[in-house]
Amino acid sequence: MPDAPPPHRRRVRYQGTHPRHFREKYKELDPLAYADEAEKVRARGQTPAGTHRSIMVAEILAALDPKPGERALDVTLGYGGHARELLRRLQPGGFLLGLDVDPLELPRTEARLRSEGFGADALQVRRMNFGGLAGLIPQTGPFDLVLADLGLSSMQIDNPDRGFTFKTEGPLDLRLNPQKGRPASEFLRSLSEGDLADLLAENADEPLAGPLARALATHPGPLDTTTRLAEVLRAVLARDHGLTRDDPETRRTLQRTFQALRIAVNEEFKVLDQFLACLPRALRPGGRAAILSFHSGEDRRVKKAFQEGLRTGLYAEVADTPTRATLQEQIDNPRSKPAKLRWAIRA
Repeated sequence: MPDAPPPHRRRVRYQGTHPRHFREKYKELDPLAYADEAEKVRARGQTPAGTHRSIMVAEILAALDPKPGERALDVTLGYGGHARELLRRLQPGGFLLGLDVDPLELPRTEARLRSEGFGADALQVRRMNFGGLAGLIPQTGPFDLVLADLGLSSMQIDNPDRGFTFKTEGPLDLRLNPQKGRPASEFLRSLSEGDLADLLAENADEPLAGPLARALATHPGPLDTTTRLAEVLRAVLARDHGLTRDDPETRRTLQRTFQALRIAVNEEFKVLDQFLACLPRALRPGGRAAILSFHSGEDRRVKKAFQEGLRTGLYAEVADTPTRATLQEQIDNPRSKPAKLRWAIRA
């Protein structure tokens, strides 16, 4: 007997004429079936829910200069946009190994890339943190190209269940791998006021680190949701600085605070330092590396590591200054505005 067709599933219902919440955006969450609707969202300078728009693709390809037959390592596979363009230029005969720590998004990304015809001879995928690169290279050998995109993927930001955004309510989680470590709500309870102030200053260059840390450390109730944390921060800004909830500086302060907690929860600076220390060993002589960072703490570390590698002879050439997204890309994709790209060539 032929297989029975899958049961019909009704689309999610929502109030009003347009979906407002992440799970209700059925057209955006299925961009293949509703390509026209997804394109309308992109035309507004937004990213369709559950998808990601890769940043500075042309600039990264120029820095890495992929050629057929070469071997590439993408240590932050994410949605796979950069990997897709690299794979196209590595064929015939080339190979890409993609790493990512996110157990939820990695299988979806691999399925998308497989559906575009990239088989096991061209693409392999591993779930691992790129801070463990030192243990990987003895197994794989060095590569011609290494790419690291240190930003969050849009599908992580947009999904309120991941706890990365204060725009909609969700658990205050912030873990890139929700199966490992402590969520931000639990981590926050473990910090003293002084530790929290240091964290906000170090991880996000927050000018109001002291007052914000005091408010968070002395808050009487649990801070276990994204919106609850945001309201405490807004109250400080309104009381001490007269800022409204819609003021741009209010939004920037919330973004910096969430960023600082996310970096700490995932030990992102420690992981980046481990990766940078091992990166020269991951490159063949003449191999190229490109790193896309999104805030000053990351960029400082990349710049220092590349300059030290140049001084000691590990690198033959490094970027003198970071490359930024073009003005048109910043208009088309506002999430590209803080991005900085640096590159290095192995000696």
